[in-house]
Amino acid sequence: MRMARYGLAGGAANDAVRGAARMVVLSALLLLAGTLAAQAQSPDKTPVAPAARTTSAPKPDKGLTAGTEQGFAIFQNTCLSCHGNPNVKQAPLPAVLRSFSPERIYKALTDGPMKAVGANLSDVQRRLVAQAVAGRLLGTSPQGDYQYMADHCAANPAMAAPSAGPGWNGWGNNRNNTRFQPRAAAGLSARDLPRLKVKWAFGLPNSTSAYSEPVVASGRVFIGSDTGYVYSVDARTGCVYWSFLAQAGVRNALRIESIAVQGRRRNVALFGDLKANVYALDARTGKQLWSTHVEQQYTDRVTAPPAYYDGKLFVPISSWEEFSAASLDYPCCTSVGEIVAMDAHTGKVLWHTYVIPQRPQPTRRNSKGVQQYAPAGGSVWNTPVVDPLRHAIYFGTGDATTDPAAATSDSVMALSMKDGHMLWHYQITSGDAFLGGCYGDSATDNCPQTEGPDWDVPASPILYRLPNGHRLIVVGTKPGDVLAFDPDHDGQLVWRTNVTGKLAQRLPFGPGQFRQTGIQWGGAVDGSNVYYGLKVGGGLAAIRIADGMRLWQVPIHTDSGEQRVGYDSPATAIPGVIFLGGSDGSIVAASSRNGQVLWSYQTNRAFDTVNRVPAHGGAMGSQGVTVAGGMLFVGSGYSVGQSGAAHSGNVVLAFAPG
Repeated sequence: MRMARYGLAGGAANDAVRGAARMVVLSALLLLAGTLAAQAQSPDKTPVAPAARTTSAPKPDKGLTAGTEQGFAIFQNTCLSCHGNPNVKQAPLPAVLRSFSPERIYKALTDGPMKAVGANLSDVQRRLVAQAVAGRLLGTSPQGDYQYMADHCAANPAMAAPSAGPGWNGWGNNRNNTRFQPRAAAGLSARDLPRLKVKWAFGLPNSTSAYSEPVVASGRVFIGSDTGYVYSVDARTGCVYWSFLAQAGVRNALRIESIAVQGRRRNVALFGDLKANVYALDARTGKQLWSTHVEQQYTDRVTAPPAYYDGKLFVPISSWEEFSAASLDYPCCTSVGEIVAMDAHTGKVLWHTYVIPQRPQPTRRNSKGVQQYAPAGGSVWNTPVVDPLRHAIYFGTGDATTDPAAATSDSVMALSMKDGHMLWHYQITSGDAFLGGCYGDSATDNCPQTEGPDWDVPASPILYRLPNGHRLIVVGTKPGDVLAFDPDHDGQLVWRTNVTGKLAQRLPFGPGQFRQTGIQWGGAVDGSNVYYGLKVGGGLAAIRIADGMRLWQVPIHTDSGEQRVGYDSPATAIPGVIFLGGSDGSIVAASSRNGQVLWSYQTNRAFDTVNRVPAHGGAMGSQGVTVAGGMLFVGSGYSVGQSGAAHSGNVVLAFAPG
């Protein structure tokens, strides 16, 4: 949908008009930056020849490189009384500002025509605003290019098809999202764990969240970054083949497919960014084949990896709108979660299906006179499961941002692959209208009348066939409930189990406060069981898929010394072993029989890297462990929603028996 132009009334309108003069000057400056989006795209080029030398990279800005949600909140409170206000026509719309570089926005607020407004912000706040609106960190555009790195690969041979050898492709390693690697493809077993050593470390320049799960295909590892760079490196050595600069950060895992694009068949890397752009690159060279902007609502983004089947790409759309829409200057809310189906050969959009069928409509004006809208919400934070038998895809939806909460929020939903029409849905939690910041004295009349528990469904569903031939869709939830649905009987609920052994407690959504010990990003299937890591000291739980029986739930203790370690990261399974990443930076390998820890490694430290980029590990959050060809790969560092430097990180690690 296209972003609406929102109105203000009363005092808010008068305030906006008084500020119009200074906004005119800002507009003149910023409108000169119309070509920045094109400049942000790295030029097409093949990898450096063997004799190429590393050159000195430009010095990066030393500004704060975390706190995206905080930056959006400041932007909404400080800037939206003009940007998007029809009484201030000269002010660029927020969607236009999103195309500018962080350096240009920061300069305008620091010593440019918006200096008077920027003077009311600290330097840290100006940096946060610039980075949040631009979708990229300050100082990263030039320095992240691979030409400034050491250890270029000596040659760039032709790639085999992704299916030709052991690999880990996309989010779940298969279209069923089981996150299971068979023994032959894994090349590792429980007895190899004590011999695992760091084979190589690769540093992501200026990154603070190594939150893109490493993907392995054709002997190469593909990695996204919060700076917008995508890298291709050799799986065995970590040498770098190429880099590509997207228009915003790349949080999702890439999908590598052998398809026909631009007249010939080739291996193609498919992914999205934090400005709702979707890309296809030549996986061997990094050359862009196509790029499509799939959603015009300026808060929308792609955070979960797309699913692929038979030439179609199914792209989940989430949003940052719910994090700070409590601001009275903000016209809450118009972003709605959706699935976008695309032709992977051309980038053409085939259909959009919004989680909430009714489009947002004007409702009331808040106490500052800013128009409000509803219904909205339902972000899709997870990768859909593809079911060719039913010609359907299945995924989970997020909480609503407006009340009353839509009936399709906090749900599991099924869509037709052909045209996107809804086949069925099952709402797990009703009445969950939630906005960040709506707690205590911080609540405004933008907030829902009753603030919901924020119990959306971020974990990717799993499709599993039982030995008796019956199929189940299994999904975990933030309060710790795991549910199984029958895809062959219109999503009928088969069983529901709470893995924590107790009901989740609702706590205020305040800084540093935990809401529940439950499931965040997903589980893994090994044989007849499904395994989930649990938030906030919850450890690891095992459930029998056939009947939902909780077999065991055990705490996990590591030597980091940190209390209440959360295992938000998705589980990964190989025969006999479950891998998890912890908020303290630990990688844990546990027995799938009883949860006993078999091996652990602490990544929260500095590493020497093959590309000579300073790197440090940190918290494990959205990124999971991937296993292929006798090696284990993981990105370490997840600053989103975390506090403190210990949680940030910018390293990708490869392990092998030594």
